[in-house]
Amino acid sequence: MPVNECYVGIDVSKKWLDCGVWPSCEQFTEPNSPEGIARVLERVSALGPKLVAAEATGGLELPVITALAQAAREVAIVNPRRVREFARALGKDAKTDRIDAGMIARYVEVARPVRYRPPSPQRQTLAALVTRRRQLIDLATSERGRLASLPAQSEVRTMTQKHIDWLLVERGVLDARLLKEMSESPEQKEKYTLLRSVPGVGPVTASTLMASLPELGQLNRKQIAALVGVAPFNCDSAHRSYGARVIWGGRADVRSVLYMAALVGSKFNPVLKATYERLIGRGKVKKVALTACIRKLLLILNQITKTGEPWRLPRKPEVKP
Repeated sequence: MPVNECYVGIDVSKKWLDCGVWPSCEQFTEPNSPEGIARVLERVSALGPKLVAAEATGGLELPVITALAQAAREVAIVNPRRVREFARALGKDAKTDRIDAGMIARYVEVARPVRYRPPSPQRQTLAALVTRRRQLIDLATSERGRLASLPAQSEVRTMTQKHIDWLLVERGVLDARLLKEMSESPEQKEKYTLLRSVPGVGPVTASTLMASLPELGQLNRKQIAALVGVAPFNCDSAHRSYGARVIWGGRADVRSVLYMAALVGSKFNPVLKATYERLIGRGKVKKVALTACIRKLLLILNQITKTGEPWRLPRKPEVKP
């Protein structure tokens, strides 16, 4: 094996960057700080690996991964559940930060994950705004649940209601900021207009897709459906079938906004409405029919983003006399 035919895994925590190299099994640890990231970059550059990867850890992995990508290194962000399952398949039940780093390096050699490309500053801003909006909605929902259990004339009830009102005002400010952000860049404005051309797709759905699904328009039908988590997977063995196909995994934030868009589209989008009614007519459960509409909508959005052509109602085939 050539010297540079190696892989580096990084287990990221708030304080430390534990690095493992495969197949040499070399390990080293640096502080998770600008100085520590610089030393990791220096050591990784000396190794010249084919790929450097870190697990997704709620954003903690981004500074080191972005620094490596900017230094022209091939990097990836991997699913921690899959790395853990890979370790168990190898009989490695022990779990420490150093063991995890080595397992990440071994995993990427086998799995060859999709390379990570750092988002543009515009998309980073858009993603932060979309995430903050979702957080405000979750907070308001939690506060409404608490409000229902408080006495009518309670001081705490008044305070809770004030907090809910403030959260709603902040959400309105964020909505305006999102629209401004998408209108300032010609590229983002064009994509936003394309997505909004589909009946059922509102501002929230369009902005979430732009922020959380940059692969839209770059993958084929099966790949984009699997990425979002709306591709049905079977579970069969030999002559046995284990029931209905199911969807799982994928990007939950994208899937949730597509659910609402498909719900509206099943009433007002002619294509989705026809799909929904056809499946219901065949005896499908409503949720199954709606899931099919989500996938249909996603494929429509993927196609119009790929072609750059806005959505148009398909023409009915002419019936020859």
